Amino acid sequence: MKKVLFFLIAFFAIANLNAQIVNPVKWTSRVEKLSDVEFNLIMEGKIEDGWHMYSQFTPENGPLPAEFKFENAKGNYELIGKVKESPYKKQFNDVFEVDEYYFEKKVTFTQKVKITNPKLTSIKGKIDFQVCKEVCSSGDNIFNFALPKIEIKNEVAPVTTVDTVSKDTTKVVKKEPKSEEVAAKPLMPKKEEKKGLWTIFFLAFLGGLAALLTPCVFPMIPMTVSFFTKHSGSRQKGIANAIFYGISIIVIYVVLGLIIVGVFGAEALNALSTGVAFNIIFFMILVFFALSFLGAFEIMLPNSWANKVDRQAGKSGVIAIFFMALALAIVSFSCTGPIVGTLLVESASKGGIAPIIGMLGFSSAIALPFMLFALFPTWLNSLPKSGGWMNSVKVSLGFLELAFAFKFLSNADLVLQMHLLEREVFLAIWIAIFGTWALYLFGKITLPHDSPLSHISVGRLSLGLLVLAFTVYMIPGLFGAPLKLISAFPPPQTYSESPRGFFGHSNSTSGEKSDLPEGAVLGEHDIVTFHDYDKGLAYAKKVNKPIMIDFTGYACVNCRKMEINVWSDEKVLDVLKNKVVLISLYVDDKRELPENERTISKTTGKEIVTYGNKWTDFIISKYKTNTQPYYVLTDLNENNLNEPISYTPNIDEYLAWLNDGISKFK
Repeated sequence: MKKVLFFLIAFFAIANLNAQIVNPVKWTSRVEKLSDVEFNLIMEGKIEDGWHMYSQFTPENGPLPAEFKFENAKGNYELIGKVKESPYKKQFNDVFEVDEYYFEKKVTFTQKVKITNPKLTSIKGKIDFQVCKEVCSSGDNIFNFALPKIEIKNEVAPVTTVDTVSKDTTKVVKKEPKSEEVAAKPLMPKKEEKKGLWTIFFLAFLGGLAALLTPCVFPMIPMTVSFFTKHSGSRQKGIANAIFYGISIIVIYVVLGLIIVGVFGAEALNALSTGVAFNIIFFMILVFFALSFLGAFEIMLPNSWANKVDRQAGKSGVIAIFFMALALAIVSFSCTGPIVGTLLVESASKGGIAPIIGMLGFSSAIALPFMLFALFPTWLNSLPKSGGWMNSVKVSLGFLELAFAFKFLSNADLVLQMHLLEREVFLAIWIAIFGTWALYLFGKITLPHDSPLSHISVGRLSLGLLVLAFTVYMIPGLFGAPLKLISAFPPPQTYSESPRGFFGHSNSTSGEKSDLPEGAVLGEHDIVTFHDYDKGLAYAKKVNKPIMIDFTGYACVNCRKMEINVWSDEKVLDVLKNKVVLISLYVDDKRELPENERTISKTTGKEIVTYGNKWTDFIISKYKTNTQPYYVLTDLNENNLNEPISYTPNIDEYLAWLNDGISKFK
């Protein structure tokens, strides 16, 4: 009876342990034969509902990207290219201030290899990854790819499938041959993606409205509408012709978007957007466009194009109207070209069908006035007269393009981690650009194509004041202010000459640093923090304070949210600074342990080679979980003072938990 009772207790203990360890991704793998010596190693993950896993292309300073390792390649096989992956979703993360790329439901990774050792029977690979829901969890999986016997044949060999859900247990299944590339089913767009496309459309529409106010387009509105209303025989036909003219404009620009997507491919555009070359090239393109708008030169399409189109437009019928719309696009290119180019650059960086949506929004704004004024010709009388103000609009767009260009250069610098365009440098450039723009609007400086200015209008003065206010707003950013209004544009505060701000940085790196306990650093909000558990425990015993263990991660979104939104509260901050000893253990710390500290986990059986592995094994073995953030209050004998908690965005609830644990400390 005692044995039975012991067995039941052990069974439920193990069941409880497994219930708390988060493992939301189930992995399988298979090998696809491409030729006698080339294979695809395919890793497929099934992700539980509500969780998402990050792509290997997630930018620096963001969530933890997937990483791959393949063992014993030298002399046995060659890796051909990088690991390919199924389409990911993209969403801006306002905590890390970068776009994050992630998968939901399922993911497929494919690594192509070429075998150089015919006796090779298997390849061992490993993936390190991060999954998040309300909490985050770092995980890994080892794959053992069993290779079929290598035989030289002219026919296509069947596919061998390997199931690696459990410990290197393989299940071989014969499948029909597949194409050389893994056919990835596109993921269904989610609400954020739809919202992103609507944002592209809206911004492109605004760009079209701005193009309407330039010297190349605005004077064409009354001329074109008058032509349709006076030379179409009847008002109804004139309206119909004007509407067809507007539709033709939309078709022309949407076709341009289709060509961009067709040439590069929807997913290729998305992948390109993360590349250094892409960002540097687009930086140069936008600077080129900006200089054109500022008056350095004009971008003109060949005159022969316009002449040929004009000859077609001189004929009658709907074909002629279409060519009239094409003539407008060509003749106005010196003004619309930089705007169209900028929109294509931005929409291409979003990937998918964004270039088509962008051109739809832009052309709709261009076409709409021609249609509306044809329907209501008396509105023409309310149009402002052409004049020097149109060049001011053009120059203003040039300043905006110049500022926007540096965002792409910043992206390249962040990826390369060259620290040439850190946050302070980026903001200094923007302050200079917008400050110069304000001076221009106030009439203090003039550019080549400006008309003589005897006074400035109320509208120009209002815009100048707005630009000046924005310039002044950015100045505190040089000293560490967060600048939430433009958080998506400058580099994050961690990518800075003064990561804690100008004043905070000087405080933390001067003589005060010697006042910190051994092994401690100034963490978030200048809280004295230990990153080593033993040193933190020793200090807590010395000062006789309870310990708060903060299991966190550099790439944990909700960990940052807790630090920014909850720890910043005055009462919470007082507790963390004065009433506990904070030990923050980063489970995704990739620094390697010294050789004498590396071991095999007694709990999971996995190798512990990095500090992140060490703290991950600590949280699993001692607290039976692997999620972050995870907060534990303990006494000096390492006993819990109360129940640990995870992500708790409610400040009052979190503060009550802190005070409850501290009250029980003896």
